[in-house]
Amino acid sequence: MPSIILASASPRRAELLQQIGLNFSVRPADIDETPESDETPENYVERLAREKALVVAEAAPDCLVLGSDTSVVLDGVILGKPSGPAEAREMLTRLSGTTHQVMTAVALATEGHCQSSLVTTEVCFRELSEGEIEAYVASGEPMDKAGSYGIQGLGGIFVNELRGSYSAVVGLPLQETAALLAGAGYPVWKNWPRSLESQTL
Repeated sequence: MPSIILASASPRRAELLQQIGLNFSVRPADIDETPESDETPENYVERLAREKALVVAEAAPDCLVLGSDTSVVLDGVILGKPSGPAEAREMLTRLSGTTHQVMTAVALATEGHCQSSLVTTEVCFRELSEGEIEAYVASGEPMDKAGSYGIQGLGGIFVNELRGSYSAVVGLPLQETAALLAGAGYPVWKNWPRSLESQTL
């Protein structure tokens, strides 16, 4: 079986891969993440996931390289990671009481080829009070997250409804990731541990 590389420094993506039983190494990709002119959020997210995977795969041609990117999109506008507390506060105020999209793309590169998949999840926020927003920004949690919140952390209490993939909102769509790996000849379930009881059957 070829080695798997995660082309991301995100601890959340690493935790999700560990959740489905994968052994992998981490090599963050260094790419320009500036959106192109007139680029749609969908194209932007998928392009970045593919570029991350391909850049790392160039130096590791015999490996399976996973790249991923996530954007929070409100009314067609990408909300990236906040530059500071003031911007985090402003983003959370804009998200309060609205429905936005979380777009996450995952790409798998190997031997010069790259397959990718884009997942869009609808996330509905309830109305947030000023006190909640201030406390959340003060916690520091929003500062390294697209859209200034993490659904798997303290920010989970803001979510009123979710339509789509929870794992994609966290940072990596697990079903699509497993499908890409299976298509490359690496079904994740073949590497799952077996309990001692099942081994004696």
